[in-house]
Amino acid sequence: MKPDEIRRMSPEERLRRLNELRLELIKLRLQSKVGTLTNTSRIRNIRRDIARILTIMREEELGIKR
Repeated sequence: MKPDEIRRMSPEERLRRLNELRLELIKLRLQSKVGTLTNTSRIRNIRRDIARILTIMREEELGIKR
């Protein structure tokens, strides 16, 4: 997910997407522990997407324009 895509989302959409990503991350971590995870890079990508969303939300909270 690109930062421009995140910035175009409404705040409600961002929160919904953030919750979806967090749930998916939990599921992937469980699969990793069980040993059924096939695409291990997916965990890294989801963690980065979560960080991007949180960063953009914080930028808007502080009034930083990009």
